[in-house]
Amino acid sequence: MPFEMHNVNLKSGQTLKIKGKITDDADRFAVNLGSNEGHLGLHFNPRFHDDVDGAVIVCNSKCDGCWGSEQREMEFPCAKGIEIKLYVTFKGDSFEIKLPNDHVIEFPNRLSLDKIDYISVWGDFEIASFKFI
Repeated sequence: MPFEMHNVNLKSGQTLKIKGKITDDADRFAVNLGSNEGHLGLHFNPRFHDDVDGAVIVCNSKCDGCWGSEQREMEFPCAKGIEIKLYVTFKGDSFEIKLPNDHVIEFPNRLSLDKIDYISVWGDFEIASFKFI
């Protein structure tokens, strides 16, 4: 079941900390940040068995139902069955995702969102906690 929050009001400079467990049989999960109008400024999607690259993290954006071009990250610090913490900082012009091995992914704010109203987490990830810092 996906986890969704509306009317969040995450502003530039704020960070979302998500703690949880990747399921033992994980295929993929996603963290989405965007607007209540259905636009996604950030789609963060670790995939354990991608058809093209195997284990890869795909970042993208979605506007009016249309996906942008994918940004693929080959550094893959996720493993099935482990607990992780993700830190997603909304920097205004970009999103910064800090991964468990301290690797950082930068993804541009292609939609020029000035705040984040919507957050969802779905897939093979069990949320233990989240907070805004």
